[in-house]
Amino acid sequence: MLAPYACHHEQSRGRLVSEETDAIRTAFQRDRDRIVHSTAFRRLTYKTQVFVNHEGDHYRTRLTHSLEVSQIARTLARTLHLNEDLAEALALAHDLGHTPFGHAGEDALHAVMQPYGGFNHNEQTLRILTQLEHRYARFRGLNLTWEMLEGVVKHNGPLTGQPQAKLVPAYILEFNQAFDLQLDTFASLEAQIASLADDIAYTCHDLDDGLRAGMFMVDDLLYLPQVGDIFLETRGKFTNASVSQQNGEALRRLMRLFVHDLLQTTRQNLESLQPTTVHTIRQAPQAVASFSTGISEMLYATRTFLMQRMYRHYRVNRMSAKAHQVITEIFNLYIKHPGWLPTDWQPLQDASETQRARSIANYIAGMTDRYALQEHARLFDVYSGH
Repeated sequence: MLAPYACHHEQSRGRLVSEETDAIRTAFQRDRDRIVHSTAFRRLTYKTQVFVNHEGDHYRTRLTHSLEVSQIARTLARTLHLNEDLAEALALAHDLGHTPFGHAGEDALHAVMQPYGGFNHNEQTLRILTQLEHRYARFRGLNLTWEMLEGVVKHNGPLTGQPQAKLVPAYILEFNQAFDLQLDTFASLEAQIASLADDIAYTCHDLDDGLRAGMFMVDDLLYLPQVGDIFLETRGKFTNASVSQQNGEALRRLMRLFVHDLLQTTRQNLESLQPTTVHTIRQAPQAVASFSTGISEMLYATRTFLMQRMYRHYRVNRMSAKAHQVITEIFNLYIKHPGWLPTDWQPLQDASETQRARSIANYIAGMTDRYALQEHARLFDVYSGH
């Protein structure tokens, strides 16, 4: 039984292109299924989270990360009596707009696209969901529900009407004219918990991958607030276990700490707000889903550690530099020779330079890590195949 402030599928605001209801699945279940069957979702298998795909079989990719976020989001939604299907769909879709090579690839694409409006992965996710997927005959994109698109666009909070609001990407504003997503309000509680599930997942699994890669040791974590206590306690309790088993147990406990704190704090916020509809959630003065102050500070300290010891590690820096070179050189070649693009991606003859650049950016952003490397070799290695 869903809470009154949850997103009830029968009360959905519908789709941009009207469709008949399904006899078996709810509107949000159909959204989830369309995401899972999309080309963009399959490509996440070979897109970087932190480590490029060929560096090892056991490191997280964008796909495995999205599945972990989905698992946490469903647990949170079920416990809070929210719509699990919507939370799951949002979690599965949240990274579709990412480029190859993780944030290094996005930074490179944003740099070369500066004269043409820049590049933003959140905007790109919306573009994929509403324009770039070509699976269905009756509409462009996946024609997802209003609640799904709202949650994708506003998962980090309102985009307008707030003191901290940033410049809204052009395509989001353009699409908003056709399908008003109420950019000045918060998203549903399902979208809010999916966003925080993302924080939980990547913090825990980046610690796991960093330890596995030898970028830091458990002893380096002992000075982190609460994280160090958990690893020390686990080491003392499971003395006969292997180091990898001790680490696995510690990370499981860390994830449980995050989840329980998020549930407790969000329940307190709900008690104070006393929402009666999802509209109350959207109109709240601040996000309803949140961590406690103590856990927020611990998350910040942990991310700072990961930034220093993992994301800026020389191995990651080397690959990031290579990724920047690959993306930049591919883009610059195609902007000079758009006829070298695959036929389906070639802009129209009368397209403006900005339209040509955006088409090239869409093509590059959709590449997997290994396809980008192969494409670079085809374009610049005279001995490579077509």
